[in-house]
Amino acid sequence: MLYSKTCIGGMVTAPHHLAAQAGAAVLREGGNAVEAMVAAAAAIAVVYPHMNGIGGDGFWVISEPGRDPVAVQACGQSAALATKDFYAQHGDAAIPTRGPRAALTVAGAVGGWAAALDVAKGWGKSLPVSRLLADAIHHATAGVPVTRSQAELTHDKWDELKDQPGFAETYAAQGAPALGDILKQPALAATLSRLAEAGLDDYYRGDLAQKLAAGLEQAGSPLRAADLAAYRAQVVKPLMVQMKSGSIYNLPPPTQGVSALMILGLFDRLGITQAQADGFEHIHGLVEATKRAFILRNKYVTDTAHMSVNAADWLLPDALDREAAQIDMQRAAPWPHVPKPGDTIWMGAADAQGRVVSYIQSIFWEFGSGVVPSGTGVVWQNRGASFTLDDGANQLQPGKLPFHTLNPSLARLKDGRTLAYGTMGGEGQPQTQAAVYSRHILFGQNMQAAVSAPRWLLGRTWGAASTNLKLEGRVPEQVVDALKRAGHDVEIVADYTDMMGHAGAVCVHPGGLIEGATDPRADGICAGV
Repeated sequence: MLYSKTCIGGMVTAPHHLAAQAGAAVLREGGNAVEAMVAAAAAIAVVYPHMNGIGGDGFWVISEPGRDPVAVQACGQSAALATKDFYAQHGDAAIPTRGPRAALTVAGAVGGWAAALDVAKGWGKSLPVSRLLADAIHHATAGVPVTRSQAELTHDKWDELKDQPGFAETYAAQGAPALGDILKQPALAATLSRLAEAGLDDYYRGDLAQKLAAGLEQAGSPLRAADLAAYRAQVVKPLMVQMKSGSIYNLPPPTQGVSALMILGLFDRLGITQAQADGFEHIHGLVEATKRAFILRNKYVTDTAHMSVNAADWLLPDALDREAAQIDMQRAAPWPHVPKPGDTIWMGAADAQGRVVSYIQSIFWEFGSGVVPSGTGVVWQNRGASFTLDDGANQLQPGKLPFHTLNPSLARLKDGRTLAYGTMGGEGQPQTQAAVYSRHILFGQNMQAAVSAPRWLLGRTWGAASTNLKLEGRVPEQVVDALKRAGHDVEIVADYTDMMGHAGAVCVHPGGLIEGATDPRADGICAGV
């Protein structure tokens, strides 16, 4: 039996052990959950560069006892020069997914770190930014062993990435790396040291901003210094769905957070919480709820300034009742709908004062655009590739926020627990969240067992293009047969596959116990204090 890790002084869970340890070290020195998360976020940007980086975006949900949770939306807008005419002039029928013209949105993650630290300013004495970035600077300077997933993805995507400006010299100076090779990132160490010295705002409105903008322009990106200077992370009110078990929070659009909340809100109305965990009713019910949520997401979700509907209305009881009534518990609804791709990392942190953070950080595809502005060591995201040049909710416009798969979840349960949970994995993020939450909270599975158990995926996710229902091979044969009989287009995939994401969870109990889980599909740990 798999069991969660426990402690009382604080905990960080991350998909790479060095990131979790960086956050835990900050907790030991008296730092709070937000400070621990900034340290972990900086560290994982160094040690897991194929999945995330400081050239990407981030989203936070922050819970402090006695106060309503808050969210930080740290996603960057498209460049002022990013127009349909700009791409037409370069002969692009669609926005490229790699290269300089895929690097068309501001990277918001570092601004999100600053905004989250502002939220935590009233929590007591603050640690300096230089301390929070120290582990990341050390790992970039001394080097880190290349992980299995980094080696495999660099090899698999080599033809797409090897000729992108700055990529090979940063990540493959001696050719595509192998498992266990040592990756040193001196330029990134210098960039992080500059932030430690000058402050996080230098990324957008200082010498570093000028260097980033010059490198991006030289490479051929439409981003300019004025785009960086115009960016501000936003503290926003999270969306919330009320369930019988408690209140669940996630990010509003342009993220798919509303989908994660809808899936559980719909499942709550199917009346099947007494069914067997991971049995037919459990999986079928969540898959069918996913379809209802994704139909609305694909039709409407984009930058809120450009939306014709209010996504929060989809979470009202009457609206969820209507959607749940469309679910047939015996037959699968037709599928697919248009998928939304994406890759990322999720991390959770909790401190001894009961403050809990759910955080997600991403460069979109593995290694993002592949572009590394000269002399910075910062690989830039390709999040703007989720825009379209055609008519629709996500049509490209200057200064617009792109659709985001990113969505960290946080729950305040009626029994007094506070739970942060999430995963990477594009389309799979809200589905894995629903699996982990329903197993652990609704069916009573141990948290680690809920994360480790075999998972499923409807639609495209990290590393896969098909849109059928994928099941890990450990799903019982009788359940697979029942899903097929109900009309699901089932594909069996490898056990513990990266395709299913890298999930994790952290939970603070009313008596002070802190519980954590990490995904065996990744390279992480739960680091307790």
